[in-house]
Amino acid sequence: MAFQILINIIIALMWMFLSESYTIASFIAGYIWGLLLVLLLNRFIPGRFYGIRIVKIIKLILIFIRELVFSNLSILKLVYTPKPDIEPGIFALPLEVKSNWEITLLAHLISLTPGTLSVAISENNDTLFIHAMDIDEVDQSIQEIKDSFEKAILEVTR
Repeated sequence: MAFQILINIIIALMWMFLSESYTIASFIAGYIWGLLLVLLLNRFIPGRFYGIRIVKIIKLILIFIRELVFSNLSILKLVYTPKPDIEPGIFALPLEVKSNWEITLLAHLISLTPGTLSVAISENNDTLFIHAMDIDEVDQSIQEIKDSFEKAILEVTR
């Protein structure tokens, strides 16, 4: 992936020099042409095309923003309810992510979402303990995290 990015930057710089326009707009145009060229020549360049990973990263960011907005709205609703009926608790999330980086990213995304907090991780790194402000159904909460954050992290890293 780093080799493909390097090739793409070199193509963008060559585009700037050949067009004799040393501006950011010219660099971006050359970068886009280089991206297309790297995509076309992907058969001869080692590794998977890095544009796919960039799209997956953008998808992960959009999923986080969506979850952030929805959880803010649900917390806002709980705060303004005169007598809220909440059930706080801690539940165990079995992990499919294995590397330390993936687990850390998942724990941070969960902690940054209002209403949830990553509390601890098991010694063998296969379970993450999460405190939630309102747990209606534990299995549903686990499935929501697995379908959103964990699935997107696995798409980015593997």
